[in-house]
Amino acid sequence: MIYLKSESEIDKMRRAAQLVSLTLAEVAKYIEPGVKTGKIDLVAEEFIKKHNARAVFKGYGPPNNPFPATLCISLNEEVVHGIPGERKLKEGDIVSIDCGVVKDGYVGDHAYTFIVGEGDEETMRLLRVTLESLYKGIDEAVHGNKVGDISNAIQSHCEDEGFGVVRELVGHGLGKQLHEDPSVPNFGKKGRGERLRSGMTLAIEPMITLGSWKVHTLGDGWTIVTADGKRAAHFEHDIVVREGEAEILSTFDYITEITKNEILDTRYG
Repeated sequence: MIYLKSESEIDKMRRAAQLVSLTLAEVAKYIEPGVKTGKIDLVAEEFIKKHNARAVFKGYGPPNNPFPATLCISLNEEVVHGIPGERKLKEGDIVSIDCGVVKDGYVGDHAYTFIVGEGDEETMRLLRVTLESLYKGIDEAVHGNKVGDISNAIQSHCEDEGFGVVRELVGHGLGKQLHEDPSVPNFGKKGRGERLRSGMTLAIEPMITLGSWKVHTLGDGWTIVTADGKRAAHFEHDIVVREGEAEILSTFDYITEITKNEILDTRYG
């Protein structure tokens, strides 16, 4: 079931998304060599509570193995769902941080991939192309298009640049729940899938690799890594389908103010 949102609901979702944006900017201050991922998670948890919201990831999942942290922090070959803990960041690492909150009954959920210190040319190109593909997908999220138009825009751009597009993980609708219909794959054919309608709210999130698109899950039941051990990047925005042009509810502007990363500042690199 797809729920079209009213403007008052969208306003609440916008506030939730903006809180995630601010949280990601807050943790950006700690992306440096020697910092433990568990420390970054604690910073986010305290920041979210300070803003009268709840972390949506913590406790999410099956009762016998709920996700134990506020953030998903995934390093290098980890695609998504990395569990924060005692690991320390190192120079040249890439760190994908996914954050979700519930505020006033509605969910905000988006992600950003950071570089620790200086990144090599190949890694920076991976980040740039992944970010570009996110916005190319968003450009297709307009009333009357199909989900496949979003998917194809992401896949075509990344594969044209020689990168792998993960198949097993997809974007999704969101609202009162973290995951709502429809699913939004990062691969597919134009003109296929659910028709997009004004008022649909989606989390679009390309997960792109330096090598194979194949992945597997580690023994913790959460951390998903590339099958070939090569690096992956992940960017995510919350959007509203509109007539003519999608509205982006989240923003990376707060992060840019902290990181000063000119390579990733502009919309298309």
